[in-house]
Amino acid sequence: MPQKANTPAMVAAEALARLSAMADARKAAEVQRYFKDAVRSFGVASPAVRSLAGELFDSVKKEWAIEDAVALADLLFRRPELEAKSVAALVLLRYHKSFPLELFPKTRAWLEQDLLDNWASVDTFCPQALGALLGRHPQLLAAIEKWAAHPNRWVQRASLVAFLKLVKKEEYLDAAYRMAARHFSTRDDLVQKAAGWLLREAGKRDMRRLEKFLLAHGPAMPRTTLRYAIERFPEKRRRELLKQTRSGG
Repeated sequence: MPQKANTPAMVAAEALARLSAMADARKAAEVQRYFKDAVRSFGVASPAVRSLAGELFDSVKKEWAIEDAVALADLLFRRPELEAKSVAALVLLRYHKSFPLELFPKTRAWLEQDLLDNWASVDTFCPQALGALLGRHPQLLAAIEKWAAHPNRWVQRASLVAFLKLVKKEEYLDAAYRMAARHFSTRDDLVQKAAGWLLREAGKRDMRRLEKFLLAHGPAMPRTTLRYAIERFPEKRRRELLKQTRSGG
C-alpha cells in the first residue's frame, strides 16, 4: 500500500501550526467570558477555524478514509485548546455518512476521558456525530439512554444534544422527551440547560406536545431547564407556564 502524503500526525501538526500563527492573546482572554470553568484558546474566530478545517479536509479527502479522520481526532482532542478540538471535530464530521458503529463507544470514551471537556466542544461534535449514529443504528437509542446516569457531565450533556437534529423527525420525539426527563434530578447547570435546549427544539416540531409535557412535569424539572424550554412561547404564555409549573402550585 503506498504511503499517504498526509498522515493524521502531519495534518494535526499543520493544524496546530496554522492556529498558532493566527493566535490572538486578547481574543483568547475574551473567550473565557463564555465559560465558567477555565479553558484554553488560541483566540481564533470560529469562521477562521471552520475555514481551516475545510482546507485541511480538501487536502486529504482523496486519500483518507474514516479511520484517518478518527486518528486525527484522537490527536487533536487531546490538545487543551478549543480550536484544536474544533478543527478535528469539523474534519471528522465531513465523514458522517460513513460513520461506523464503533464510533459510538469511541465518542463515549473521548467524553469519559474529558477530551471534549467543555460545552462548546461537546456541542460542536456530538449533535451531528451522535445524531448520525443514532439515525443509522436505532439499536443505539437504548444504549444512549443509559448515558443519563453516567457520572461524567460531558457524557450526560452529549446524551441530550445527540437528539437536537433528530427531533425534526416525529419518530424520535418519544426518545428525546424520555432523555430530557432522565436528567431532571441533575444539579449540573450545563446539563440542565442542554435538557431545556432539547425540549425547546422538540417544541418546534409540536408545541402543543411540549406544553402538555411541561404542565405534567414542570414541578419536577429544574427551573433552568424549564426556562430554556419555554423560550419560544409568547411572553405572556411563558409567564403563565412559570407560574403553573411551580412545585405545589
